[in-house]
Amino acid sequence: MSEPETNAKTSASQDWGTYRRLIRYIQPYTTRLILGAVFGILCGGSTVGLLLSLKKTLAAVFDPQSLSWAVIVASSLLLPLFGLLLGLGNYLSTYYVAWVGNRVVMDLRTELFAHIHRLPMIYFSQSRTGELISRTTNDTLQVERAVSTVMIDLVREPFVLVATVGYLFWLDAKLATLSLVLFPICILPVALFGRRVRRFAREGQQKLGDLTSTLQETITGAKIVKAYGMEEKESSRFAGQAGAVFSRVMKVTRASAAIDPIVVTISFAGLALALLYARWAGMTQDQFFTFGAALVMMYQPVKKISKLHMAIQQGSGAADRIFELKDAPRVEDGEGAVEFGEPIRRIEFDRVSFSYGEEPVLADVSFQVEAGQCVAFVGSSGSGKTTLVNLLPRFFDVQSGRVLINGRDARSLTLKSLRRQIGIVTQETILFNDTVANNIAYGHPEASRDAIVEAARRAHAHDFIEQLPQGYETVIGERGLRLSGGQCQRLAIARALLRNPPILILDEATSALDTESERQVQAALDELMAGRTVFAIAHRLSTIMHANLILVLDKGAIVERGTHQELLARGGLYKYLYDLQFRDVA
Repeated sequence: MSEPETNAKTSASQDWGTYRRLIRYIQPYTTRLILGAVFGILCGGSTVGLLLSLKKTLAAVFDPQSLSWAVIVASSLLLPLFGLLLGLGNYLSTYYVAWVGNRVVMDLRTELFAHIHRLPMIYFSQSRTGELISRTTNDTLQVERAVSTVMIDLVREPFVLVATVGYLFWLDAKLATLSLVLFPICILPVALFGRRVRRFAREGQQKLGDLTSTLQETITGAKIVKAYGMEEKESSRFAGQAGAVFSRVMKVTRASAAIDPIVVTISFAGLALALLYARWAGMTQDQFFTFGAALVMMYQPVKKISKLHMAIQQGSGAADRIFELKDAPRVEDGEGAVEFGEPIRRIEFDRVSFSYGEEPVLADVSFQVEAGQCVAFVGSSGSGKTTLVNLLPRFFDVQSGRVLINGRDARSLTLKSLRRQIGIVTQETILFNDTVANNIAYGHPEASRDAIVEAARRAHAHDFIEQLPQGYETVIGERGLRLSGGQCQRLAIARALLRNPPILILDEATSALDTESERQVQAALDELMAGRTVFAIAHRLSTIMHANLILVLDKGAIVERGTHQELLARGGLYKYLYDLQFRDVA
């Protein structure tokens, strides 16, 4: 078998695989889909009734001698009746099928959002935020259009087409055959342009993802764009990406629009043949008029059905990108994972290694921490400190070695029960566009107002919260933009205090605080850390001098370990970092 044939078969197999996955989302709503099909049948039946009553009315109007006025009026009244049934069937079939199509896309979008939040953190480090947003919004919107359009036309137009074709053959089989002989040619442009539409649609969605990424980056970094005078360059970059999206969209439009003139030409060619036959066969006016009306009514379903493959290909290009994301491996509960709720006794890292690519970030790291102890991690940027603590809540999974809690592999515990034991205050403060109270209670929504206020007091945040316009009900803006950095950090600490977990991860928890605030919050953290197991990352060595164990990392390996005094006495890397930092302070 030649390579082109092999590629064609592979592509066709992928097409059907995508279709089948989309169809599975339709199955829960089969009842509504059947209702849409029933009303589609009503459309087809009403079309035939409309044509028959039209023929009867025309015969009565143009040959009034043969029928009484009562018959003429009665046959005329059938026209609005069948028109009403046709309109009602069209409305209800469109509504039910569109409901199914839009519900399918809602389910797909919701499932995709949930899946994204189950992906390992390494996926986010290798993906652009804008691209993920684009796949969740733009790609699903493209699928929504394709699915809704395809399903509406698929359950309605075939019945209308069969009804009108049946009427044509009932009226005059020879003329119907002559008029319809050209319509199979409509399949040719569909086959010709379908693959191109899918390719261009996929490329267009990729370019739209680039556009969304640029938009997200420049809005988030608006201060930097302005500070460095890069408005014109960013505008130029955005315009170039917008042009690329426009180019792909127009390619899809050209390929799709090429079908219309072909179908129109074929339709009028059929009408011309019908005219010649009518003259030769001596058809009456009413016969030919109703035959022509049937041809016109048949044109719309033929046009729509001929475009179904195009719509499917266009939606499939977006669906491919969605399913690529859905197929990305997630961090999930392992088989037989159990709930963890016992008191923490010991946490151990046993020969743990991890890498984001070829170069290892952590190499054969081992240490253990007893319950209630504080272990601190020191080292230059890129030494692996943050990656190491991220392995504990399984933001990443170890690639070799084990993380043990009370002697049990963390992967044998359910994610929810594991993470319930851990509170985190990160170097980058993450707050949401919600009230102060809801941000503190994030992850603990059932917390009482008294508990929220107490947590804020212990984080030394209560006083500034009370001075906000609506106090604890003040909406702080996206990422807490209406607050200072120190205020945001104290809210994040209050959030961890409220959760009251047995394990704390502090990643530069006091980095955004001034000296006075740092002293106050450090006192609160000291109180909180009593009886809890703490993993602290700090560049400011003054904050971890009292840690039970300090681990010094360099290039992903532990090069020194001990208490503050032991490490200073050793005169190694820790002593160098300590002298460097305090010499700079002095």
